[in-house]
Amino acid sequence: MQHHPSGVSAQLWPNVRSRNRPMTKSTPSHWVSAVSDITPEDIFIRGYPMQQLIGRLPFSAIAFLLIRDRIPTPGEARMMDVILSSILDYALQKSGTVAARVIVSVNPRMTAGLSAAMLGAGEYAVSPEDTGRFISDGLATWKGSGIPVEEHATGLVAELRAAKRRVPGFGHPVFRGTDPRAERLRVIAIENGVWGEANEWYAAVHRAFQAAANKPDLVMNDVGMLAGIMTQMGFTPAEMTGLALLSTFPGLVAHISEELQSGAINRIIPDDQVTYARVRRDIAADAAAVGWPLDK
Repeated sequence: MQHHPSGVSAQLWPNVRSRNRPMTKSTPSHWVSAVSDITPEDIFIRGYPMQQLIGRLPFSAIAFLLIRDRIPTPGEARMMDVILSSILDYALQKSGTVAARVIVSVNPRMTAGLSAAMLGAGEYAVSPEDTGRFISDGLATWKGSGIPVEEHATGLVAELRAAKRRVPGFGHPVFRGTDPRAERLRVIAIENGVWGEANEWYAAVHRAFQAAANKPDLVMNDVGMLAGIMTQMGFTPAEMTGLALLSTFPGLVAHISEELQSGAINRIIPDDQVTYARVRRDIAADAAAVGWPLDK
């Protein structure tokens, strides 16, 4: 079966019509989606009538259904609930929250603040995408190698350290030995049957890195643990970012609402918190030196 860049099979998308060719009844539409559709009778989510989902499955289970295209087990739904409750708020220690509050002080709209905050999710904060990609790629390499997991992890860590590459998901500015958030996630994942080879492989890499760097107190942080669990549950790295952002939304709504009610307008960085160079230059002399004869 032919596959298209979008991931939609040729059976669903046999011939995408040209932008300049008029649509006929036999010509397929440009957009093809299996996520949901609307009829006069109901809205169908992955083929299930919404009226039969509402009140029968929790939000976490329906979110899983939408993204993974299947109804989760009760254990998977429980883990989804935990994932969506795991990054609720970091107070003003999260740059996205600060950005949201600054933006709404000049553009007092909830949507403006949420949009600003989402741009703060990336390689160094909130998003588990890079860690998820590291785990999924590394897991596939190990499974194809045929060597024991500890041996593979040791070799991989040696390569990464030689290349001076960081391992995403390790370390925390405060926690040593154990990140209590990550430990709680691990326990819940095991209890609900969503702990597996992705988690064991990543844990082996963690142990190998601790040994190689002589840092026995280096923790696997909550983002690393989340990425391992979500990889095991079948989510793509990009989907992990979306879920992490969704988890932060209640905290963001609270912060933005607080800012909107504060009466503060146009938040700026006070001069006493900035070191300015205070260099003073002669524009006429410097411009003339490069061929711009300006009047003094």
